[in-house]
Amino acid sequence: MIDYNPEQAMCAVRREFGEHGGVAPSISRSSTFTVLEPGTMPEIFEGIRGPDKGGCFLYSRHFNPTLDVLARYLAAMEGTEKAICTASGMSAIACTLLQLCDQGGHIVSSDTIYGGTHALLDKMLPEMGIHTTMVPADDLAAFEKAMTPETRVIYTETIGNPTLKVADIAGLAKLAKKNNAALVVDNTFSPILISPAKLGADVVVHSMTKFINGASDVLAGAICTSEELAYHLMDLHTGRVMLLGPTMDARVAFDIIQRLPHLPIRMREHSRRAMVIAQHLLELGVPVVYPGLSDHPQHLLMTAMMNRGYGYGGMLTIDCETRQTAEHLMSLLQNQERFGYIAVSLGYYDTLMSCSGSSTSSEIAPEDQDRMGLSPGLLRIAIGYTGGLKERVAQIERALKDAGLI
Repeated sequence: MIDYNPEQAMCAVRREFGEHGGVAPSISRSSTFTVLEPGTMPEIFEGIRGPDKGGCFLYSRHFNPTLDVLARYLAAMEGTEKAICTASGMSAIACTLLQLCDQGGHIVSSDTIYGGTHALLDKMLPEMGIHTTMVPADDLAAFEKAMTPETRVIYTETIGNPTLKVADIAGLAKLAKKNNAALVVDNTFSPILISPAKLGADVVVHSMTKFINGASDVLAGAICTSEELAYHLMDLHTGRVMLLGPTMDARVAFDIIQRLPHLPIRMREHSRRAMVIAQHLLELGVPVVYPGLSDHPQHLLMTAMMNRGYGYGGMLTIDCETRQTAEHLMSLLQNQERFGYIAVSLGYYDTLMSCSGSSTSSEIAPEDQDRMGLSPGLLRIAIGYTGGLKERVAQIERALKDAGLI
């Protein structure tokens, strides 16, 4: 485990109060901002002035005071110099990769990634002359073998969606540095638990729709990185975030600001419950995968990378082998036991379940799913923290018995 404490880091950031002394920051809904002198505006367009250079704002697609507050908190949480808020996790990923890769550029990516990201790398970016080689998430040697002189980015998820393979962030960071490439890490499954930037990652992206927001009521993304790359992303003339315009609404930013202080508490409870349920499933002989179990192939690796005191996260999987069996189990868990809901996404306070191969990973071809170890019956379960834990354990055991899995 490492010594970084994201809770302390967030507490150390300057607290932002409302304009009339409110303990909550104000929501700045202005789309455009005035300047006191005409000569100030050209200086903003030239990059001479800005939020950090004289407190000047221009236009909310560029910078916004409420988003600026959230960005500072996120940068502290991840231990980076800067952060940028975007309208979704996919926009954060796409803008980052397009900023780092020009036509002819090459990406080496883990093959265990979210279906939408897989489609971006496999289908869309090649149309722009950017090509990707995908390798097993847990094979550092395969990453090294795939590197070329044109490689600009190594891309991975800290905990892979949906197979829960854990990436060696420090090892990938050394490989990226050796080859003059950037390591981009999607930390959506493990905010607070693991701090990739402290392990050497150059960019940390999030779908804040998930654990960070925690209420399944907004779409949001984040890019946490160096000051230099953040300014490139927001450059008025060439910045991919600025020019593609995935702007977060100020009201969404305010909602996330209010929920961010509770994130460590929520992650501890997600982790505690997932561990108890995973251990019980293991004892029942169920084919469960959870990074906190000692039989997980990367259990020791994740333990070494973790921030102390937050657990192993809220995600586990059960391999039901076939889609039909997985769907039958989900129906029992939702409609008979009231254990959770059949829905995509994660990080909600109630448990959410989906059969990944036919839902969030459906963009990935069957042969590629098979190659990455994604069974057609893999049931991804994002463990919530509502209801009594003892009763939740009993519910999932009854459902497994009714489904004939134990």
